[in-house]
Amino acid sequence: MSDHNASPMQSALPFADRVRIVATDQPFRWLAAGWQDFRAAPGVSLAYGMVVVIAGFVLSFLLVGLGLLYLVLPLIVGFMLVGPALTVGYYQVSQDLELGRQPSLATALGAWKANPGPLLAFGLVLVFFLVLWMRFAALVFAIFFPHTPLTVQSLLNAALFTEDGLIFLMVGTVVGAVMASIAFAAGAFSLPLLLDRRVGVMEALVTSVVAVVLNAPAMLVWAMLVVLFAAAGLALGYVGLAVTLPLLGYATQHAYRAVIRSGR
Repeated sequence: MSDHNASPMQSALPFADRVRIVATDQPFRWLAAGWQDFRAAPGVSLAYGMVVVIAGFVLSFLLVGLGLLYLVLPLIVGFMLVGPALTVGYYQVSQDLELGRQPSLATALGAWKANPGPLLAFGLVLVFFLVLWMRFAALVFAIFFPHTPLTVQSLLNAALFTEDGLIFLMVGTVVGAVMASIAFAAGAFSLPLLLDRRVGVMEALVTSVVAVVLNAPAMLVWAMLVVLFAAAGLALGYVGLAVTLPLLGYATQHAYRAVIRSGR
């Protein structure tokens, strides 16, 4: 970790005095510290993770039952947008471990009570992002595949082996990447900050975005690691999230401690 003299960009950005500049190797240290937290509280970590896993299964089955099979993949991708809201409890567990307190599932699930209004408001913002993404996915699908039968094989054939399908994937990837980047910058440090201090949503959002901008190289590495571990968890049919989600949640808390100065 390193601190440098304030650059002109730092001087011009709001809340920049709260931000430390960190090296690009720090994200790996955050993951290592997150793994130590996981090992210190495996029961709570897995139990909280299974809550998310079960919710993922329920939502997917609901979409299939409603004849919306084509929205299952956008739902999985949309997890990247709302991921930060799902890890608030892990920030609390990590705090408890840091302070020498015994973490519990009840405390983790009730973490939002630390700053209820702003935390719930930020959660609603992320849900809005998810709904917006799902609506976009449904609209684009209807435009490119108006007559495609809603079966797994037909959807795969249309998406992977037709010209319209390749354009569909390209458009979805570009728009998804833009939305995911916005969500990442806004959520990288907002929720840990809201849990740690009595600040408002806008202050937390701006602080998070400024911290990401000022630490662009390190945060690019961190974003790639987040995508890698989240994708690995999702690839195992949601079940892998019971491990990768707590790991990322704990690591995010350590990232917050490393990047955001205390008491400012």
